Amino acid sequence: MTPTEPLQLHHSWPMVEVDQRFDLGRLSDDPRGADGEAAPPNATLGLWACDLADNRLSWSREVYRLFGLPEHVAPARCTTVALYAEASRVAMERLRAHAIRHRRGFTLDVAVFPHDAGQRWLRLVAAPVCEGGQVVRLPGSKSDVSHLYRR
Repeated sequence: MTPTEPLQLHHSWPMVEVDQRFDLGRLSDDPRGADGEAAPPNATLGLWACDLADNRLSWSREVYRLFGLPEHVAPARCTTVALYAEASRVAMERLRAHAIRHRRGFTLDVAVFPHDAGQRWLRLVAAPVCEGGQVVRLPGSKSDVSHLYRR
């Protein structure tokens, strides 16, 4: 994956567009459903959230599946970021920092190497949550878009 420069201009979007950026409508920063239950195992969209105070991750069942990790293991950001292909990790970290600094959402396709499979392409969508003028959480979705990259 060769990022297009300037990366943030092509992948970043203002928060007023959040309803247009998620296939299922308004994003909840809770990776569980509105009823508090985990998403069904056949869900195609995985929800996640990162608490910026301590980088603690919360994942829906689908995100665990996308990364090939068992659900009983608490995901650690440093461990999961290591599963990204180098160019994807660099692009994601730049956009993440830009999103937090400028309070903007972003969308990016990234290559990852899950524990249970070869390379997989994920569409990463994120939208910061602000409290008192500060970004406190970065929730979003991940979906498998590998079919778009296989020719």
